[in-house]
Amino acid sequence: MSANESGESGRVIAGRYRLLGPLGHGGMGVVWRARDEVLAREVAVKEVRAPAGLDPAEVARLYRRLEREAWASARVSHRGVVTVYDVASEEGRPWIVMELVRGLSLAEVLEGEGPMTPQRTAHLGEQVLAALRSAHGAGVLHRDVKPANVLVANDGRVVLSDFGIASLAGSSPITMTGEVIGSPEFLAPERALGREPGPESDLWSLGVMLYAAVEGVSPFRRETPVATLEAVVEAEFPPPRRAGPLEPVLEGLLRKDPAARLPAAEAARMLRIIGAGGAVRDPAGPVWDPQAPTAVVAGPYEGPRRGPYEEAPGPAAPSPGQPPPGSGAGVVLTVGIAVLLAVLVLLVWLLLRDTGGGDGAAGSPATAEPARSTPASASPSPSPPATTGPAQEVTLYAHTLRAAYAGSCPPPGTGAPSFTATIEVARTPAVVEYRWARLDGSTSAAPWQSITYEAGGARTRQLDHEEPVGGPGENVRDAVRLEVRAPQLKTSAWLEFSVACERETPTGGASTPPAASPSGPPAGTSAPPSGPAPTGSPAVSP
Repeated sequence: MSANESGESGRVIAGRYRLLGPLGHGGMGVVWRARDEVLAREVAVKEVRAPAGLDPAEVARLYRRLEREAWASARVSHRGVVTVYDVASEEGRPWIVMELVRGLSLAEVLEGEGPMTPQRTAHLGEQVLAALRSAHGAGVLHRDVKPANVLVANDGRVVLSDFGIASLAGSSPITMTGEVIGSPEFLAPERALGREPGPESDLWSLGVMLYAAVEGVSPFRRETPVATLEAVVEAEFPPPRRAGPLEPVLEGLLRKDPAARLPAAEAARMLRIIGAGGAVRDPAGPVWDPQAPTAVVAGPYEGPRRGPYEEAPGPAAPSPGQPPPGSGAGVVLTVGIAVLLAVLVLLVWLLLRDTGGGDGAAGSPATAEPARSTPASASPSPSPPATTGPAQEVTLYAHTLRAAYAGSCPPPGTGAPSFTATIEVARTPAVVEYRWARLDGSTSAAPWQSITYEAGGARTRQLDHEEPVGGPGENVRDAVRLEVRAPQLKTSAWLEFSVACERETPTGGASTPPAASPSGPPAGTSAPPSGPAPTGSPAVSP
């Protein structure tokens, strides 16, 4: 802390916010930890300082614009966005009052732990993208997505900070001083060329951040800011070595042309699948085609994939006598086969109508539901009778937020094992019946709950679940999963967790060691890759 900052501690801003100490510095000012004397809570206060050398008119314009952008970011209502509470004025300068997030920035996590796994990177990227989509829906662009502005909170939240506060659109010297010099490696090519940014510019920055998180290096960083901007505009990113199943997402987001960039909705779907342990592949072609959806590869990623600069296998040679693809003879042959099949289908239908369908009612063939192995005590109930029309499809994605707890029980705050899941339906309207069940069957009697998907509304819903923790001395290793019984039988993978409750110390003696675990780890499961929960000092990125 500098002598000037030491003298500022204890100062009260706008008669309400008492500065307690600096949290961080940035090109546009200092972020303070402060106390709201009216509501008796701690907040983060950003002191905005104009760059030196500006004339008074430019300083006034800068402060007015920062105030407008702060209020614009306050319109974004999402759990993954730092909330702006107030814009106070002191000595003619704006002070931005924000939510105080206790945790570490993603930049600090990467510096301390090194590169992340593809699955963990995808899970983090999905949460950041959800915050960006909420902001874009409110008409707000972030324009400075980078690891220093992503906060990994102690409670497991991933929060995006500095929405529109530290970034200024345009090509004025203020923008170049306050924004581009600070993070040119995350700047989209269209912004480096002075063009108007859009939501696609934030998606590019997200792609650069995900590349840096999984590979451990920034793809466009060079020795000088000017060389970095040249690389952003002209150079291709180095082929990733550690990204694995995340590589198609990086390729889709890091396309120079904004119109060819991976759409936000498709990127969210791909990140959700990869975060759940699956893999996806990018459709062929230099430009993303919305009519060619991403193919899902069943099962986890098991090996290296073709890099972006390796030669793709060519088309198979036509067999003797077969017309080459695209020729006129091939088109005529295809049309003829289609007409023949249509005639055969019509004849069969007429025959069945005249004969009454034979020994049984005529109708569409039934499809058998594949058998699933589930514990007898936790087996989902049969689904209700199917209604007319195409069958509804339900997709589950489940993740572990906090896999273990050790300490006094019940845990203080949000210390118990917790999980999150997403339920996606193929179409709306729909009603989904679900529950969380444990491997040992202890929660199998829990009532089923339902979610209603309104017609024309969102097809995905997120569920958060915290596993109950028992009394003192309990020591448990178990697993939990999400089960759906309607409109389709579905179950997620088992998610392992552990609880070690401290036994209460008798009045006159030493504490008794905890009892043995009543249930061992589930066979064939492993704990999800997750690093230790950050426990550093409160962090709000400047």
